[in-house]
This record gives sequence, C-alpha cells and structure tokens, in this order.
Amino acid sequence: MPAMTVLDRRRHWTGGGFVLPTILLIALVLIYPVLVSVVQSFGQSDLGGTAPYRFVGLQHYIEIAGSAHFWNALGVTLIFAAGSVPFELVIGIGLALLMNESFRGKSIARLAVLFPWALPTALNALMWRWMFNSDYGVFNAVVLQTHLASRPIDWLGEPTLAMTSMIVVAVWKTSSFMALIILAGLQAIPGELYEAGRMDGMTRWTEFREITLPLLRAPILVALILRSMDALRTFELPFNLTGGGPIDTTESLSLYAYKEIFAYLKFNSGSALVVVQFLVVFAMSVIYIIALRRRD
Repeated sequence: MPAMTVLDRRRHWTGGGFVLPTILLIALVLIYPVLVSVVQSFGQSDLGGTAPYRFVGLQHYIEIAGSAHFWNALGVTLIFAAGSVPFELVIGIGLALLMNESFRGKSIARLAVLFPWALPTALNALMWRWMFNSDYGVFNAVVLQTHLASRPIDWLGEPTLAMTSMIVVAVWKTSSFMALIILAGLQAIPGELYEAGRMDGMTRWTEFREITLPLLRAPILVALILRSMDALRTFELPFNLTGGGPIDTTESLSLYAYKEIFAYLKFNSGSALVVVQFLVVFAMSVIYIIALRRRD
C-alpha cells in the first residue's frame, strides 16, 4: 500500500474535522443518556440528590423479574408488535406493488398512501380516540344505524377491543412506511428479469413469487427491523389512545417505564426498565437477521 502524501493527510484530517462535530453531537444526545440510564439502573439515588449514589448491583433487575406488572407490560408490547407488524408488512407490500404500477394519478395516489404516516402519532391517536368514543364516535354511529349492534360498543373500555383498536390504528398509520421502503426495493429490480420471465411463460403470481419476493428480501428485512423496533418501543399510541387501560391491558413497556420515572419518581427502577426494553429490541433484531441469513 503506497504511503500517504501530505495532500492525502490534509484531506484525511479535513474530512475528520467535518465529521467530528456530528460524532460529538450523537455522543452527547444519544450515547450519554444511555450510559446514564445503565449506571442508574445498577444504583440507588434519591430525587433531591442529598444522598450519594449507592451501587446495588442487579437489585432493580431482580425486582423487575418478580413483578407481575412488568410481565404484563412485556406481554402487551409483544402482542402489539406481533399483531401489527405482519399486517403492516402484507399491506405495505400490496401498496408498494400498486404504487409501482403505471396509471393515471399515480403521484396523487402515492401522496394519499403516505398521508397517514406523515401525521404525528399523537394526532393520529387523538383522532382515532374520538372516532372510537362510545358516546359520539363515528364507529358506534355506523354500527347502530346499520343495526350491526343493538347498543353502543365500548371500543377502548374492553380489554380485547382496546388492544384490537390500538393495532388497527398502528396498521393504518404505519403500513405506508413499510410500503415506502419496499417501493424503493421494487424500483431497483431490473425490468429485464420480468421480460425474461414472461418469455418463459410466467404468470403474474409466479413472477412475484420467483422474482419479486426473493429480490425484496433485503428491503423487507430493513422494514421489519425498523417497524418492529418502533412497535416494541411504542409509547405515544397507548399514551394518547387508551392511557394504558383498561386495567393496564394496553400498557406497553415504554408507557410502564414512563410512569415509573415521571409518575412514581422511581428513576433507578425506571432506568432498569429502559435497559431491559433495549435488550428486547436488540434480541429481536438479531433474531430477524439470523433467520433471514439462514434462508439465504
């Protein structure tokens, strides 16, 4: 390898100088709070700061492992992710295939598809909360006027319906996000492959199964990881839609940690919950990557 010239060294250090502020900002905004949370999760400290930090080891993690509240929040989070992500993926693939076709008004259709994802989650949740309202919501008006039900349905007050409603809102909002990633993958597939397939007598379904789906494996992996991470960290949706109710049946891990830290001022156990949630998200990502590598 040839030695670096003076000009090469200057370019190297100049490039590093441009990147350094970004690295420092990321370390300040992201890495430092994570490290503080990890340190807090292994210690005990008071709110006022009058007592010094005291290392307690795994005490908070042991308490979490024995807490029924934690296992309920973990189960709610996993059920929400398992119930929303597969539907979002299927609908996202369908929307991406539709947006990849040539038809009049395609640009308007793409904007319409992306509209739910562009809206803030809190605004989406509040809008759907109004529609799910048992007294004056639009859904009860429809089911009562069409005689599908004889009395108003408490969409957000019954445990199974509340979780189903939360999943419906997530699927409505985030399917377009999956579609956007998969559409980028579709547009990278060479058209010559489809022409060769038609010459071999492939049907549209065979083309999708033999050409499109295998070449979309990488975009699908990216979409699954990003969306699953988001689902396992969901906070705004249960916070604004159900408040975690009824009886904590829609309380996610993020909402549980939020209540521990800001409602009950248990900073150390709340930090332990945040660390556990990170480990859950990390384990999910590793499982996705290993599973798809094995299929390759």
